[in-house]
Order: sequence, then structure tokens, then C-alpha cells
Amino acid sequence: MPWPLKVGLISVALGFAAAVAMWTYDLGRSFTGYTPPAGTDQVAELQRETEALRAERDRYSATVTAAESQLNMANSAQKQLAAQVKLLEVENARLKEDLAFFEKLMPVSSSSKGVVIRQIRAELVSPTQIQYQLLVMQDGKTERDFAGNLQFVVTLVQGGKNAMIIFPDGKASDVEKFKLGFKHYQRMEGVLTVPDGALVKAIQARVLEKGQIRAQESAKL
Repeated sequence: MPWPLKVGLISVALGFAAAVAMWTYDLGRSFTGYTPPAGTDQVAELQRETEALRAERDRYSATVTAAESQLNMANSAQKQLAAQVKLLEVENARLKEDLAFFEKLMPVSSSSKGVVIRQIRAELVSPTQIQYQLLVMQDGKTERDFAGNLQFVVTLVQGGKNAMIIFPDGKASDVEKFKLGFKHYQRMEGVLTVPDGALVKAIQARVLEKGQIRAQESAKL
């Protein structure tokens, strides 16, 4: 056989053998799950993508944290506003009550002067407690502050006999609650406690200045 033909046949055989070898290699790799290591460029690209994802994650995390902080601040402000609204509602109700109280007052004569009790309201809120409310005023043009104290005389029936109880009873804590000090007017309110089983008939309020009665007003219960 001529040698060129021999060389061609040998080349074909070697090529076929190489193809079979490559096919066998690929087949074995597919069975074993083996993947050749990535090149340097691929590794660098994956690292860049990882860093970009981390940066994006950190950015989103910072945004969420800021939003959460703002939400907490908004909730705190809302609670404070709700508390302020509640206080204003209570104050508004008190002012309405004061207005209704003043509207019930009798007109004051411009010629009258001195300290007066414009109105007294008293009611039994329990068998042993009297709730009172009154207004003490200085009528006419006044140039000095009034300083004195309030006194109550409660008329009742106790043990089948008429009796009177005077408030305050002389205790320092009680005396302090009944002090008066004003220039134009002062509103007083509170609760008086009477003995259990007593039948309350009436209550009298007195304004004292240096032990002298300056004004008095009575109310029946």
C-alpha cells in the first residue's frame, strides 16, 4: 500500500480514537457530576456580583431601619397627642361646668360691697357624705386681696336628737383645705363626712375673716 495512503489511514484512525476518548470522558463526567473548575475571570465576576448584592441588601436594610424608626416616632407622637386631647377634653368639660355655675348666679348690684357667697350647692352623694360647691366673691371695686377661711355648719338629727357639726374640726390638714385667698373670686368644692346613721337637714357656709363672720349662706338637703 502506498505510504501516503498509509498515513491517511493512520490519521483517520487516530482521529477516531481521539473522538471516542473525548466521548468517553464526557460520558463519565456526566455520570459522576464532575464540573471542571471555573476560570479566574468567572470567579472574579461572581465575586463582583456577590459584592453588589451585599451592597444592595445593606441599602435596603438601612431604608427599612429608617422607616421603622420614623414609624415608632409617629406612634409616640400620636400617643402624646391623644393624651393632650384627653386632658383638653377634661379641661373643656370643667370650663363648661364653671360656665353653667356662673350662669346660675344672681346679678350682683353695682352698689354692693364686701365679701359674699353668691351660691351654694350641696347634695348627699352617700349616707355619710355631703358634696358641696360654692363661689365666694368680693363685690364692687376692690383694691385688696381677701384672706380668710371657710366654715360649714351642718344641721342634722342623730340618735333622735338635733345636733350640729362644724367643719373644719380643728385639725391642721382640714383647716388648710378651707383657706380662702383671692382678690375677685374663689371657687370652693369638696366633700364633708358626717357620722353614720345621721339624718342631714341643712348646711350653712360661712366666710370668716380673723374669726369674724363676713358672709353666710344656707342650703337645705
